[in-house]
Amino acid sequence: MAAIAESMIDQAIAELVNRDKQAAAEVPRNEEQLNRLQIEIDDEVLRLLATRQPVANDLRLLLSVTRINSELERIGDLTINITENVQILVERPPLKPLIDIPHMAQLARTMVRQSLDALVQGNAELAQAVIMADDQVDALKDQVLRELLTYMLGDMRTIERALALILISRHLERIADHATNIAQDVICLIQGRDVRHPRTPRTPAPT
Repeated sequence: MAAIAESMIDQAIAELVNRDKQAAAEVPRNEEQLNRLQIEIDDEVLRLLATRQPVANDLRLLLSVTRINSELERIGDLTINITENVQILVERPPLKPLIDIPHMAQLARTMVRQSLDALVQGNAELAQAVIMADDQVDALKDQVLRELLTYMLGDMRTIERALALILISRHLERIADHATNIAQDVICLIQGRDVRHPRTPRTPAPT
């Protein structure tokens, strides 16, 4: 599933960068395949839960697989959303040179791959690196938003194209978030600690 999700990201961004509608022609079919695999994996997990009654580490592994499975399916959905916005852009003149969005896509794709590598290798350090990389994607999204708002304020004719690019950047940020969720599940699986909601020190109430 991870390989399919990565391929879908590549295809969607290739369509945007190369202005080639055929580059992402396989994305809908890949998304259907991703959905089928999600159902198959979930069914297998349910079968194992019912027949093997796993406990401790085995149970934690199966629950993690189910959550990761869901994250990958959502990545596929977001990639479909990206292609829908890309199709708006390739039919119109380019608004600006594309630098930050392809960079975001590469970072998000790498995060997806490394989060699954961390699972396969049992590598909590790699999973932590994925979590840290999410800040880079967030910063790029904010940069894209600021730049495109400037375009829209300067020329109303750019609004449709600018909004499409903003939505693409948001979808890429969400893909990175899902990769981060996978990495957090990997750390929970390996170390037995939940890092999804880090505790923050409570501020003493004023007296």
